[in-house]
Amino acid sequence: MIALFQNRAFTKLFLANFASQLGTVVGNMAFAFYLLDRFAEQPYYATLAELMYALPTLFVFFVVGVAADRLNRKRIAANSDWIRAALTALLLLAVHLNWLVPAFALLFLRSAASKFFAPAEAGLLQGILAEDQYIQASGLNQTVAGLFMLFGMGLGVIAYRTFGIEGAVAVDGVSFLVSGALIASCRFADEVVLPNGPARREHFRWNAVWSDFRAGLSYIVRNRLLLAIISGYFIFGFVNGVFAVLPMFTMKYKLSPEHYQTYSSLIMICLGIGFLLGSAFAAPLIKKLSPALVLIGGVLLCGGMAFALGLADAVWFYLALFLILGVIIAPINVVLGGWVPELTLPSQIGRVNAWIDPIQMLAHSLSLGLVALLFPAIVSISAMHFVLAGCLLAAGLYYGIVLPPLERRRRLAAAQQRSASS
Repeated sequence: MIALFQNRAFTKLFLANFASQLGTVVGNMAFAFYLLDRFAEQPYYATLAELMYALPTLFVFFVVGVAADRLNRKRIAANSDWIRAALTALLLLAVHLNWLVPAFALLFLRSAASKFFAPAEAGLLQGILAEDQYIQASGLNQTVAGLFMLFGMGLGVIAYRTFGIEGAVAVDGVSFLVSGALIASCRFADEVVLPNGPARREHFRWNAVWSDFRAGLSYIVRNRLLLAIISGYFIFGFVNGVFAVLPMFTMKYKLSPEHYQTYSSLIMICLGIGFLLGSAFAAPLIKKLSPALVLIGGVLLCGGMAFALGLADAVWFYLALFLILGVIIAPINVVLGGWVPELTLPSQIGRVNAWIDPIQMLAHSLSLGLVALLFPAIVSISAMHFVLAGCLLAAGLYYGIVLPPLERRRRLAAAQQRSASS
């Protein structure tokens, strides 16, 4: 772990990602509370806000990966931050004037700009890390995610109650400025920022862009293990979409209507504590067992926990289950965060990520749309938990069938290759 932070470029990227995520969490949580307070009888507004974060992927997915592999990754990541900072200033104006429709439009545009950030940053990280550091870096990122879950919603509540929605949005904007400045100050080798060489105009003609996008799909299909892993992202996206609003709705409309802000924060604190605990032993657990076993077991356990959450009728029980859920999720995310770059060539990582995001976000958007349409008139809080449980159990069974033989085959091929080269 110390070796990671001895790499100055990694340290700056880590701090940039931390600043960006912190501001986003505070701003998004405060905006959700603002909508639930002002439009308490219309919960679909909070769901629509979450949908604005997810939908842009479906409009830019075929461009972002190609851009990350063809253009300067450092400039893409920094400009993504600065564009979001400018859009956040406009969002602040829209909120101040109570213009709800323009505010939703700005959330959409800001999210669209953010979609260019992740593939570019992933490519930069892959270029400055050794292969045996991917799992360590992924584990560290999960620890940070745990901290955001631990304190993010609480900070959102504090910012919202102390400074109002405008102050919380302003914090969000400043975080993007800090993140962009840190990335701009990094120095990378040419092969890291431009893994396929300098871009030419013909690379960005429609036929060339579409060809690159299809090349990413072809690369995934040829790598059967990578294909099997990514195939499960649709279910994960569906689950993440519902869980983006479900805990808050559970407190607001089922367990604690009068104190839903406080208990919504406590949910994220419990989940964050679980993430920190799970991240602490994730890497040793993966090394002792295998990425496949950790992923399969974790997803199946998450399905069981989602079912238990649907049965919970007491706040303390719901909170305890979320703490356990965080412990289980952290190793799953470490596996996914470390395994995908390990299986992908640096020159293809942008194209591969360009397929992961739309698969996830298509399901994410679909689930949020269904929540907006069906809750509370048709589907209850408990029913939504049970649907998520079924989805996770199905994903766990799928991984249980396909991953172990593919992982054994990959290890055997790697051992044969080492033997032949020695």
